[in-house]
Amino acid sequence: MVHNKRKIINDPVHGFITIPSELVFDIIENPYFQRLRHIKQLGLTYLVYPGAIHTRFQHAVGALHLMTLAVEMLKVKGTEITDEEIQGLYLAILLHDIGHGPFSHALEHTLVEEVSHETLSLLFFRRLNETFGGRLDMAIRIFSDQYPKRFLHQLVSGQLDVDRLDYLMRDSFFTGVSEGVISTDRIIKMMNVYNDELVVDVKGVYSIENFIVARCLMYWQVYLHKTVLSAEHLLIHILKRAKFLCEQGKTIFAPPALQEFLKNRFTIADFNENPGLLDSFAQLDDYDVFMSVKMWTRSDDRVLSLLSKKLVERKLLRIEISDTPFDEGYIDSLKQKVQQAFDISAGEADYFVFSEEVANNAYNPYFDKIHVLYKDNRVLDITESSDQLNINLLTKTVRKYFLCYPKGL
Repeated sequence: MVHNKRKIINDPVHGFITIPSELVFDIIENPYFQRLRHIKQLGLTYLVYPGAIHTRFQHAVGALHLMTLAVEMLKVKGTEITDEEIQGLYLAILLHDIGHGPFSHALEHTLVEEVSHETLSLLFFRRLNETFGGRLDMAIRIFSDQYPKRFLHQLVSGQLDVDRLDYLMRDSFFTGVSEGVISTDRIIKMMNVYNDELVVDVKGVYSIENFIVARCLMYWQVYLHKTVLSAEHLLIHILKRAKFLCEQGKTIFAPPALQEFLKNRFTIADFNENPGLLDSFAQLDDYDVFMSVKMWTRSDDRVLSLLSKKLVERKLLRIEISDTPFDEGYIDSLKQKVQQAFDISAGEADYFVFSEEVANNAYNPYFDKIHVLYKDNRVLDITESSDQLNINLLTKTVRKYFLCYPKGL
């Protein structure tokens, strides 16, 4: 019996999505990819926007769909792309986020402190390449920007890639924040290639302006929403406490794979030397972490118990936002109040009172610029082409500082 691998997925954002090849289908079926069904795209954002429970799996498949549209449009415009390159593009975008761990960016440098999700993604690429007999060679070269045709990598990872096009549309849809709505169809139709670089036809300038503004608004309204920051950093401090206890030889509840990462500080060298470590990482998802946090509400360790209860019961830390760093004296006074209120040490108070910095710029003119192609073959950066709003204002890095501490002090 022949198994039909040309499946159709009904996506709430893009409609019907067709799996473009048998190899893509087989990759989707692989357990490494299936784990993305259990990792939320926006971490703990659902505590602010209840609808934000979509997953990395949905985003990856959505980005794949947009890539098929982009390839089709570029071919219509005369861009030469071989079948091997197309397959490589599809696999590169499908697997671009496969290295994400539980709760996505929220815990990126907590469970595995010195290894980014991009580095872990590349490890998964190589492992799958072994499994599929070298059929991911092209995808790896495109993903790691080692292929001569630069526009292929730019479609996967650039300032106007299909990854961003999908996540803006998807995150806007599931959060209900309409400011993130962009015209993906229009942007893709305006894509072109000039001198092996991805460009946008001049007719698409206004759509790109909207894209940049939408990205800026989504960052401050969703990704860096102050309550989201409070929740995510509370979870980070819960895991820091759990790791501290494990390093002290204390026994705490956690599934075996999570125990391994709580007890050890792994580096990229550890992943390279021990192939089984990647499999342990692949066992981790949101459920492992949140189940552990629920169990830790009953922990004998007072700090871990208090922190975990706050997250589970959504009694989050109060958060203040400032354009300048907070006064150290003010922070110390809050820590002293926490020590007295919870009867804990000065070191333990650091888990409840902490200040961090966040930064964002909607468009980075120093990294892989968005170029606009004019009819006379001039190519200009979007900051030079825009005449409707000052894009230069959106290139400025905006830094803000936040301070978290328990309510009721």
